[in-house]
Amino acid sequence: MSLSKNDPIGIFDSGVGGLTVASEVMKRLPGEDIIYFGDTGRYPYGSRSPEIVRKFALQNVGFLSRLGVKSIVVACNTASSVALDVLREKFPLPIMGVVEPGARAAVEATKNGILGVVGTRATIKSGSYNQAIKRLDPKLRVIAKPCPLFVALAEEGWTKGEVAKLIAQEYLHSLKQEGVDTLVLGCTHYPLLRAVIGEVMGRGVGLIDSAEETSKELKELLKKENLLNPRKEGGEYRFLVTDNPEAFLRVGRGFLKGKITKVELVEIERLKGEG
Repeated sequence: MSLSKNDPIGIFDSGVGGLTVASEVMKRLPGEDIIYFGDTGRYPYGSRSPEIVRKFALQNVGFLSRLGVKSIVVACNTASSVALDVLREKFPLPIMGVVEPGARAAVEATKNGILGVVGTRATIKSGSYNQAIKRLDPKLRVIAKPCPLFVALAEEGWTKGEVAKLIAQEYLHSLKQEGVDTLVLGCTHYPLLRAVIGEVMGRGVGLIDSAEETSKELKELLKKENLLNPRKEGGEYRFLVTDNPEAFLRVGRGFLKGKITKVELVEIERLKGEG
């Protein structure tokens, strides 16, 4: 596979959540073209088995590879937790996830050594954040909590109001009681609820969104692989989904503004096979 500096970056997630990562990549690398793929027809990934998530991830990366991307960001904590190794074995291009960057940022941020991690059931069950954090500093205490309804709230655009606050209070109460001073938003959908999560946790708790750290590490990875586009601006963006492009566009416009004006529907049959 021949890769070029002018090829686009591929980013995929099960839905709109990965746009938080795409947004940071656009800010840090404004000259890069991006193809964003949201597998909305098979969302959510967080409640599925590791075997199914790996199958979907292989299909997604195979699809993006056929579109000619030079690198791929797995902007999904669930897929990053259970599929990253097999993706790197299968495909001869730089592939990175979002767990390691988020873990590094959390370790640097904590002051009292008590970290909280919220994510999908699959991410929390995998223990990926706990392992990544402990590798960096085994003395830290990590308390993990699955918060599956946060994904649904983000996908529906219900990121504010009483419903979101009540659900956040129910999920986060135990983490507050444990005294965490740093909370990892271990799902790319969760930053869309950052305001309500921050309100519930209180000012003394730092929220870690892996998106910014991922964009930093992506830039370094592209430099290392000699794939960084020399353009300083002018990147072009393409958005593909497997279902309901109208809803994706509506939510995406909320925080990408003019950077997203069109969403293309991809037939799920085109994803069959693993590249």
